[in-house]
Amino acid sequence: MSTSYYRLMVWYLKGKREYTRLGYEAAAKNFREDDLKVDCKGKVYVITGANSGIGKSVALEVAKKGGVVHMVCRNRQYAETAKNEIVEASGNQDVHVHILDLSVPRDVVKFANEFQETVNHCHVLVNNAGCMLHEKQVDADGLEKNFATNSLGTHILTRKLLPLLKKAEKSRVVNVASGGMLLQKLAHDDIQLEKLVPFDGTTAYSQQKRQQVTLTEMYAKENPEVHFSVMHPGWADTPAVRSAMPDFHAKMKDVLRTPEQGADTALWLAISDKALEHPSGLFFQDRAPVATHLPLAWTKSTDAEKESFMKQMNDLFEKFDGVKT
Repeated sequence: MSTSYYRLMVWYLKGKREYTRLGYEAAAKNFREDDLKVDCKGKVYVITGANSGIGKSVALEVAKKGGVVHMVCRNRQYAETAKNEIVEASGNQDVHVHILDLSVPRDVVKFANEFQETVNHCHVLVNNAGCMLHEKQVDADGLEKNFATNSLGTHILTRKLLPLLKKAEKSRVVNVASGGMLLQKLAHDDIQLEKLVPFDGTTAYSQQKRQQVTLTEMYAKENPEVHFSVMHPGWADTPAVRSAMPDFHAKMKDVLRTPEQGADTALWLAISDKALEHPSGLFFQDRAPVATHLPLAWTKSTDAEKESFMKQMNDLFEKFDGVKT
């Protein structure tokens, strides 16, 4: 058995045990019901990818608890439909739609600037939006679309909203990642996987989720005023999974989590005071911090490698933001 095959098997068996609906139900036996009995009135929540799946589930629950919800979505039709459903189900009219393609850095900058000017409040940012394209697409700026959406768009939005988050009490950033990142070491010297030939969307996605974990760790070190966390929703039956991984969905559909189960930890991290008892920068699964590497992992990076990656991300941020920091 090759080492790579061994790692994959360890991860798959772990997933079958922990990431499925049965894994959630086992973990949920230890959940405290009171953790989510929270009044969100007066707080502003920015949630990307909020028109379906995990993002919509988080948006709905926050709306039910009285929070001001800002849905950041790519498709207006889907977003408006989801908004209407959330308003009807929650009775909360304070739900707003913003149309943004996170893969276009200048549009992310523009949105964030306008948000600061018009709303001027943000207590919680949930970076949930993502994509998994299996054919390589590179834009005029040389950005591969998966990377531009999952990593750079998330980074720019987070950096741009930090001034608002730092002004808010008990502010937080929650990044939605994936357990697939456990199979990837941070490619600090090839952050867009230009050396990945042939291109593979699943590998790219897993690498970008590793990047999100690293970003979360680095944000926490640099911004003690804000609580940062990153989470794995488990294997959930969402529209994104069905479209991006049809074979996986067909094989696992009978054991996948519901979107609500997948969203539980993201919601807990976004609203519960209990979540703030944990140090900033950790990786969570089913309301508990978990390891960011498999046993005997080859995936660990040095501090220098993480700093190199962060510098490249900040250089890209400055390129598109147009302001030297």
